[in-house]
Order: sequence, then structure tokens, then C-alpha cells
Amino acid sequence: MTTRIYVPRDAAALSVGADDVATRIAAEAAARGDDIAIVRNGSRGMCWLEPLVEVETAEGRVAYGPVSVDDVARLFDAGILEGGADTLYLGPTEAIPYFARQQRLTFARCGVVDPLSIEDYRAHGGYEGLQRALSMAREEIVAEVTDSGLRGRGGAGFPTGIKWQTVLDAPAEPKYIVCNADEGDSGTFADRMLMEGDPFTLIEGMTMAGVAVGATVGYIYLRSEYPHAHRTLREAITTAREHGYLGPSVAGSAHPFDIEVRLGAGAYICGEETALLESLEGRRGLIRPRPPLPAVSGLFGQPTVVNNVLSLATVPVILERGAEAYREFGMGRSRGTQPVQLAGNVKRGGLIELAFGVTLRELIENYGGGTASGRPVRAVQVGGPLGAYFPDSLLDTPLDYEAIAAADGLLGHGGVVVFDDTVDLASQARFAMAFCAFESCGKCTPCRIGATRGVEVIDRIVAGEERTANLELLDDLNDLMTKASLCALGGLTPIPVRSALQHFPEDFSRPAPVATTG
Repeated sequence: MTTRIYVPRDAAALSVGADDVATRIAAEAAARGDDIAIVRNGSRGMCWLEPLVEVETAEGRVAYGPVSVDDVARLFDAGILEGGADTLYLGPTEAIPYFARQQRLTFARCGVVDPLSIEDYRAHGGYEGLQRALSMAREEIVAEVTDSGLRGRGGAGFPTGIKWQTVLDAPAEPKYIVCNADEGDSGTFADRMLMEGDPFTLIEGMTMAGVAVGATVGYIYLRSEYPHAHRTLREAITTAREHGYLGPSVAGSAHPFDIEVRLGAGAYICGEETALLESLEGRRGLIRPRPPLPAVSGLFGQPTVVNNVLSLATVPVILERGAEAYREFGMGRSRGTQPVQLAGNVKRGGLIELAFGVTLRELIENYGGGTASGRPVRAVQVGGPLGAYFPDSLLDTPLDYEAIAAADGLLGHGGVVVFDDTVDLASQARFAMAFCAFESCGKCTPCRIGATRGVEVIDRIVAGEERTANLELLDDLNDLMTKASLCALGGLTPIPVRSALQHFPEDFSRPAPVATTG
């Protein structure tokens, strides 16, 4: 009997030797005459346990990790093929506390299936949502997505169904679906993890969007720093075409739809949807003024749905289970689940998918296990490099679009980065301004010039030069950038700066160094 052994092909696992572990497992099994099949699955998201090796036993899949090449022979001696005990034995994978407490909807198959096997995907419920969608009118599909409460998982949390309705109602043809896979926020990796571990979910979601609004072509705009995701997506798209899920007749229906992958060139600004569209059209990634909105005049001037990876990849479960089932998760206007990426100074970093409403403190303590350094948590940044720095007094804030906004922050793509008490928040505020200055497309003066001046003003404040006057100047500059920048890069850069000033003012008022004479 062949024993299936799962070794992740996710970039996080590869970075710590997963390929070498898989090679050694194959060699060890061959030397012992054991009949095995190695499946290169995606990551379960428990990054501190990578490479996480799973073995299919009579009692289900059991996990061992983190496994190194030097551990393989000992694991075979311990009876890994039967789920034998070892110091690396973690028990049934889905019973690991970090994983068992999650509510996985978007990531239900990630780490479970072979990411390039469409048969495995279908065996785990894949394409059931599309089959239901093909039996519905376009208006019914859009209404289902709207009723689910799904909001954009890439930034502002705009209702997905409203975007789709606008494109559906637009009379112009052709129409396009664009997937924003330019995941550039610090501490975020959910898009990459899904594209590498369950690409057919994204392909199915984009196809359903095309069917819903009458688009025939979709583009995935992928950051060039994701070569593993690029290869996986291209192979999965080819497989979907070969099985009739992409092409002139989607799943035998009258709906044509196909997908292409386009690589970005490393510009953070191209995560903004209009700059992304400029880049897709072959031009420099510059912000477009709005109106018109991309839903009315987007790619090549045509009506275009622009959604994040996680937004599109959540549509299949909504259509499969129904809008009401999805709405049962979450709180307030934030429905469903939020894939949180826990990173920074934390013992157990990784991906956690939970219903909206979990607090930052729960994430850090119950999932992250506190700081990796063992020192107290001082600040937590939520929402990428343009997100607010939250002090301990705000760690009981629930992850909810409105609750985070009420605390003068933004949820963004769900990145949560932890800092201990050695962090210098004045330096972090300066970094936000420097980051904006470096990544600005240069189209508008408040962002292009304001961020450069912001760095200079913060330097003067920290140096003790006319501190009161420069603090007032920085406040004015933040106000100008917020109100006058053309896009979110310049408009949101003041958020981390203001939060650092508000919650950690002592970092901006250190005594200036005493001059010495030689």
C-alpha cells in the first residue's frame, strides 16, 4: 500500500529547505523499500513549523515539524509512515491548537490539496460554486455576492458586490476582470500562500466574476517577486483550460472566459488599482484621477472589475454555501472571515483565518505566543506600512473595518506586525515618510514633495531643533497629504506618523546629544 507524504512547495517552506527534505524522504524510502508518494502541497500557514511534513495514516493526516534533512532517517526509524512518535511529532494536523481554532473558508483547501491537481481540487468541493453560478442569471450571482457582505480584502474594504453591479450595468463592451496580486504590504503573504497552495480557487473566483458581469478575459497582475506563484498559476491555468474550465465554453456553458498572468515590475504604487491598470496597459504605473472609476472606464477604457486575490478567492465558497451561510461569520458590516498574517517579533508567525471580531491581543497571545524576544509588546502595526501603530491600550480592538477605523487605523490586507519594547517609534514614523517618498509615482505634489519634507521635519524634531514649531509643521504637512494626495499612498502615509506621535510621544522628545569639544 502506497503511503502519501505531504511536503509543502510554498515559498516559506522552500526557504527553510523543503525541497531538500522531500529529496531525502524519497531517497530514504527507496533505500528501505518503502512504497510512498510525495505530494508537494501548499502551506497550512504555520510558518514556524516549516517544513511541516504530513503523513496520511489510517487515522488521518499527522504532522511532524519543523523537519530538517538530518531528521529524516530518525523519523523513518520511529515509524513515520504509521504516524510513529518522535520529538517532532505534532499529532493530527487539524488538531494542532493554532490550526484547530481557526475558521477556514477562503483557505479551506490550502495545504490540504495538491495545488496542481484539478481532480484533487474537485474532490474537495472545487468548482461546485461555479456550477451553481452557471445555473443562475447574472443579476442573481451579483446579488448573492452583494448579500454575503463580502468586502475588498486588499485595502479600503469596498463592497465587492457593488463593484460587480456597476460593471454589470455598464453598457460598454468588452469588459474585464483584473486580479490585483501585487501584494506589497510589509508582513503580508496571504495572496502568495493561496496562489501557491490553492490556485484553482482564484481561477474559479475570477471565472465566476467574468460570468457574473459578462467579461470574457481576466488578468492576474502578479508581483515579480513571486516566481513560485507565477509558475504555479501558469500551470494551473493551463490545466483549467485543458479540462474545459477556461476557454470559449466554460464548463460546457455559453460563457467564454480566459485568464492571463502579467508580471509587475516591483513598484509598490502598482498595488493601487489605477496605477495597476496603467502598468497592465504597458505604461509607467501612475495614478489616474477619479472619476471615472475603473468599474466604468478601467482597463483599455472599458468597464473593469478590479479585486484583490482574497476577494475573488472567497467567491467560490459564497456561491457554494450561499450568502446567508457566509454572513453568519463576522460582526457589524464586516462579514465573513479575515485571513490575518501575523508577523514581526512574534514566536508563532503565520496565517490565521478567523471571523471578523477577534482582537489583536487574542491574535498575539493565543496564536502568536507573545514576542519571539520574550520582551513585552510595545506596538502593533495593522494594515501594512501605511497602517497605525497601536499601543497596548488598543490591543483589545477587534479586527473589524469600522472598529479599526474608529481607532484611527486601517485594516488593509490584514497584516499584523508585532514590535517589542525596544522599538523606536520615531524611527518607524520616519520610515513611513521615507517609504512614501521612495515609492511615490510622482504624479502629485503632496505625496512627491510632502513625504520628502516629512523626513526632514521628523529629523529636526528628534534632533531637538525648534521642536514645538516643527511638530506644528509636521501636523500641517500630515493634514495636507491626507486631504490633497491623489491616492492612498500619500493620503494614508500620515496614519503611522500620527499614531506614533499620539501614542509614543516620548520617542520624539529624547534629549539632544550633548556636544563635546576635542
